[in-house]
Amino acid sequence: MHNADLPAIQYTVWPADLHGHRFRVKLHISNPDPNGQILQMPAWIPGSYLIRDFSKHVESLEAFSATGSRKKLVVERIDNDHWRLPPSNDSIEVLTTVYAFDSSVRAAYLDTERAFFNATSLCLAVKGQEHIPCSLAVTAPEVAFADHWTVQTTLRAAKTDERGFGFYLAKNYDDLLDHPVAMGEFQLVHWKSNGVSHRMAIQGCNHIVDSKRLAEDLQAICSSTIELFEPKTKRAPFGEYLFLVNAVLNGYGGLEHRNSTALLCRRDQIPQENILFEESAYREFLGLCSHEYFHAWLVKRIQPKSFQPYDLAKRNHTRLLWVFEGFTSYYDDLQLLRSKRIDLKTYLRLVADNWNGILRGPGRQKQSLADSSFDAWTKYYQADENTPNAVVSYYGKGALLALGLDLQIRAFSKNKLSLDDLMRLMWRKHGITLDGLAEDELDHLLIELLGEGFRKIWADIKARYIFGVEDIPLQKWIGSNLVAVKLKHQSTLEKLKLQFGMRYTDANGWLKITHVLDSGIAQAAGLAAGDLLASVDGQRVTSARWDSVLGSLSENTQTRITFYRDDLEHERMVSLQSAQAPTQYELSPKKDV
Repeated sequence: MHNADLPAIQYTVWPADLHGHRFRVKLHISNPDPNGQILQMPAWIPGSYLIRDFSKHVESLEAFSATGSRKKLVVERIDNDHWRLPPSNDSIEVLTTVYAFDSSVRAAYLDTERAFFNATSLCLAVKGQEHIPCSLAVTAPEVAFADHWTVQTTLRAAKTDERGFGFYLAKNYDDLLDHPVAMGEFQLVHWKSNGVSHRMAIQGCNHIVDSKRLAEDLQAICSSTIELFEPKTKRAPFGEYLFLVNAVLNGYGGLEHRNSTALLCRRDQIPQENILFEESAYREFLGLCSHEYFHAWLVKRIQPKSFQPYDLAKRNHTRLLWVFEGFTSYYDDLQLLRSKRIDLKTYLRLVADNWNGILRGPGRQKQSLADSSFDAWTKYYQADENTPNAVVSYYGKGALLALGLDLQIRAFSKNKLSLDDLMRLMWRKHGITLDGLAEDELDHLLIELLGEGFRKIWADIKARYIFGVEDIPLQKWIGSNLVAVKLKHQSTLEKLKLQFGMRYTDANGWLKITHVLDSGIAQAAGLAAGDLLASVDGQRVTSARWDSVLGSLSENTQTRITFYRDDLEHERMVSLQSAQAPTQYELSPKKDV
């Protein structure tokens, strides 16, 4: 492309130092603010609600006049995330060096094997000009071993070579941020869902992936989701979709984008030729794909009004993450069932596992779903040893609320309507239109869908289970001819482990406590996070021996517990009756379906 064809704001990204993990980024500003252009590095990335201060990885920042003698300009540092350039009527170039060694889906990474970045980590915003088009030039590493690297992204290509290096265009700065870029060698999987091209680009697998199975399963999941929102037209809201997958030894997560997603998973979760893998691990990976794909509708297009526009300099609060993440968590496994990737028995086990996990957390009795959403920035995303006692997951309990609301809608409408109808109404009014969802908008949508008769039911649900902290009574609401609900049978050992109320890890042969739950035996014994549990009832404890030691204890007895805190030995006597095991449930089909 000729310079005359380029937008007024141009970014160029070089994978400059693969061994030192550094990108070089050039920002060309054709029309800087004549009073002094302000630049901003985002403090967080949409979809991950934590202030991450991406500017901390900027190692150097220099500015030059882009015309004539390329005079170096004095740059004023305003705060951690903002810089001011001197007044100028000429174009300016800004050169930054950014350290990139974060292998998560949220930031930027560079080594001799791969490169990945979200523009939030590399590209400075030109304040006041975020709304105008910009370009991104992606350059190839200047090393021989990267000759086989290609570029994978859904940014609109303007002029690229056969490997994908070259110029891309974005409608504005927000559009630039919504298209992660990966470089390296990939295994590619292609399929079409309802006529739309989809692909998965996988890095990190040492063996050939089972492309046929991946394409078949993902095609079914994606088609099912498109048809959920558009049952008549079966039309997707994008022209292509890309799953960017980084497979590692141990990791899990995803981040949604408008027509792509970045995924992190374990290698053993992806089917590969000549490699044994667990179906449950692969099912978890498909669930992750389903979850992030669903976000292309719910979050990326149906958005909280408080996110429009995103303010990337500070926290953006909403009390609706239980809708945006909780409903998505409900549908991710439901779509696996509907697309026939799992059977009803497996689906019900997944629902029960989530339900029981929520019931085991004391924090559910203290924090509401609305507060969990609002405080995500400081509580959910900054977990510590007390998190299980203080926080309820808007993912997990939000998914239970979605199931409960689905059941209530079906019961009220005599099975003529369901949560699917609410999602489609939300899509028509707030997705296609991109009109943000106000904090109370769900009230109006439900009444529009179901009529005034549902208002009292919904008010009760909101007061007790969204703004209140009561447990969602799924055992009462399910009432299905197809599904049986019963208390889960637990062995004496299983009950005792739940009563103990303790989470731990292995530390050089010691059992190291990570969390102590409220009202459990461990708390009654005075144990705390960081303690090394030495013995119970005179028997040495390790993570490998924990079950056998607990299983040997007699019920209704006083038990001696020995532990070390800060290398000092402590001993306590505690009653095994000092705690109650939380209620747990089983869900099963009443007949084969």
